[in-house]
Amino acid sequence: MKNKAVLLAAPAMGLGLVLAGAAPAMAHDASGSYMTTLDEINNSGASGEAWIELDGSTATVTINASGLAAEFDGAPYPHVQHIHIGAQGLCPSDEADENGDGIISTTEGGPSYGDIGTTLSVGDADKSPEAGLDLTVAPAGDTISYEETFEMDHATIDAIADGTAVVVVHGLDPATQPEAGTSPSDLMPELPLAATSPALCGAVMAAPAGGVDTGVGGGAEDGSAAALGITAIGGLLATATVAGVYMLRRRATIEG
Repeated sequence: MKNKAVLLAAPAMGLGLVLAGAAPAMAHDASGSYMTTLDEINNSGASGEAWIELDGSTATVTINASGLAAEFDGAPYPHVQHIHIGAQGLCPSDEADENGDGIISTTEGGPSYGDIGTTLSVGDADKSPEAGLDLTVAPAGDTISYEETFEMDHATIDAIADGTAVVVVHGLDPATQPEAGTSPSDLMPELPLAATSPALCGAVMAAPAGGVDTGVGGGAEDGSAAALGITAIGGLLATATVAGVYMLRRRATIEG
């Protein structure tokens, strides 16, 4: 099978249609506990849960998920994940599949869950919308055990307080979604539709009184560039544009 190396410049619109607008000067006082059940989209077969603990602008975000696509071109499958904001605060229904191809693409789901407010990247990597397409900072593999504490932007905090924040995990398995494996992505045609389409979605809501047990005791799994075997692009990332530049390998033909 022939593989092709491609250099991709993340488009300014990104996975969240357009980047979230400028944050207001002040955010709501949304301190407290929030959670959501992550339900499958596009028959991904995955499931999970997410928790957000806010203390002022300091957020601890925890995601546990399983059943996701395991590999992409022989490496652990990177699953970009975000808190989407600025729309209805809902996960898309089957009716969102406007072109009838059987896959709810990221842009088709956008009217329900909105733009990227925060990118849930691993470690100290960029958490802004500009990192939304950077596969090198996404958790990877069929299971996600993610916990990060960071300063959250005001727009995302406001959306959480208003009940319009939605957690979305992207990346479908081409083996079980052959149409998504052979069709080009709606965001970047160099990738298959499977690579950028949503797999899990959950609308964020206030947690029950007393909070919930996240079941996570440590940090995120290693989804870094080193784990993905793509350290060679380090120099390119250092000079990336505001939208982000990243290197990955993809199959010219993805077998179902």
